[in-house]
Formats: sequence, C-alpha cells, structure tokens
Amino acid sequence: MTRKDLIDIIRKRRSFLCVGLDTDLAKIPQHLLKEDNPYFAFNKAIIDATAPYCVAYKPNTAFYECQGLDGWKALELTVDYLRRNYPNHFIIADAKRGDIGNTSKMYAATFFDQMDVDAVTVAPYMGEDSVTPFLDYPGKWVILLDLTSNKGSHDFQFMTDADGMPLWEKVLRTSARWADEDKMMYVVGATQGSMFAQIRRVAPKSFLLVPGVGAQGGSLAEVCRYGMTDECGLLVNSSRGIIYASKDTDFAEAAAAEAAKLQNEMDGYLTKAGI
Repeated sequence: MTRKDLIDIIRKRRSFLCVGLDTDLAKIPQHLLKEDNPYFAFNKAIIDATAPYCVAYKPNTAFYECQGLDGWKALELTVDYLRRNYPNHFIIADAKRGDIGNTSKMYAATFFDQMDVDAVTVAPYMGEDSVTPFLDYPGKWVILLDLTSNKGSHDFQFMTDADGMPLWEKVLRTSARWADEDKMMYVVGATQGSMFAQIRRVAPKSFLLVPGVGAQGGSLAEVCRYGMTDECGLLVNSSRGIIYASKDTDFAEAAAAEAAKLQNEMDGYLTKAGI
C-alpha cells in the first residue's frame, strides 16, 4: 500500500483508526475457548465488526508468540483473513524487531515474504544496518520507534547529546537519510501531548503511528491538534478500549460501537482540517 493509497482510504472512510489486535486468552469471552482456535475466532469477529470504522489493524506479535505454534498459526490465519476479505486495510505487525544486518534480513523476510503484512515496527537502537534490510521491500513500510507512550520513555528518549539534541530528535533526523516519508513512519505515543508539535517541526510530512489513546490515557484531541497534517499523517491505535469493550457474547457489537465512536470523532477532526 502506497502513501497515496493510505491517504485515499483515510479520506474515503473518514477515519485514521488502527485497531490493535492484542489478543489475550485470559481476556477474551470465555465461550470462545471452546473454538478450535480461540485467538482466530476472536480476531475474525472483531475484524468483521470494526472494519467499516478503521483503516488499519495492528496485531502485537508478543500476544501470539507466547502461545508457540498455536499462536503463530492464529497470527497467520488473521493476516490471511484480512488479505482475502479486507484488502484495503493496512496491516501492521507490531514486532519491534531490529538486530545486526543479517538477522534483520531474516526478520524482514518473516513479516514481508512469509506473512505479507504492509508494515513492521522496528527498534532503531542498533542503527542503520539494523533497519535498512526492512526497507528493501517495494511497497512495504518500516515504522520506527521514536517517542513512546510508556513511563520508561524518559529513561533514554529525552537524553541530549553535546549539542542539546534529544535522542528522539536524533532518531528522526538520522533515519530521514535512510528513507523518506513514502517508506518510513514513526511511533509516537499519544501520551506525549504537545510534544507532537516539536516532532512535526522535524518530520512535517511523515505518518505517525500513535498508540496510547484510550486505556493508556492519551488524548485524541491533543494528538490531532499538534500532530495532524494537511494529509492527516496519523494512524491512531486503540487496542484494549475496543477489543475488550465487552467480555460477553456481545463483544463484537461492543467493539463496533467503540470503533464507531472513535471514527465519528476522527471524522470531525478531518473535516476541521479540510481533509
């Protein structure tokens, strides 16, 4: 999916919502545990219910990897189901990979050749040669961790160099030499609030994947106020607030209602921005 494709879908669907598929057997409705593959049964129902209101899905691979072969099978089934039934939805593998070049090459092959997702989240700590193998795939995206929503983000991401440049800014400026906004996005947590204005001064056109709205307390209003561009430039993720809106048999309907609520709010911000 190209940048233009993504922008066109955002305009058409009046949404920049990404639904996080952080599927946890301990949290899904208990009646699904009778299914042959409870993970996939849950994901399929959530996808069918929320697809009209979102533009992207983001399975966090940790929730599947911890279940071994069964988990990986559920992840593959989920991606395949999206590919066959919802080909105009952007698929992000939230894997946070990044290692020496030959290892990153194998990680890239896992997600782009074998699983055929549109994007994968990558950690920049090991530098250029750990990221560039993911950039060798036409039509695929790297989503680089930059300024995250967790409490520990302040441990390293705000450290400054001799010139007073914080690490999060160094990541933006350095990685811009590896790929442009047609190939690379950045993770910026919704809890960072007005920091989006500073990020936009460094990366004015890049798409930002924004977790942390909802259960983590991030404000969609602040994200849009400081981070939205004239092409939107945002994919705002909500996971728990949507997929666990109910633990009963009406879980899919409840998820749809929460997704619709966010989509309606997003439509307002898009209209206000003239998009």
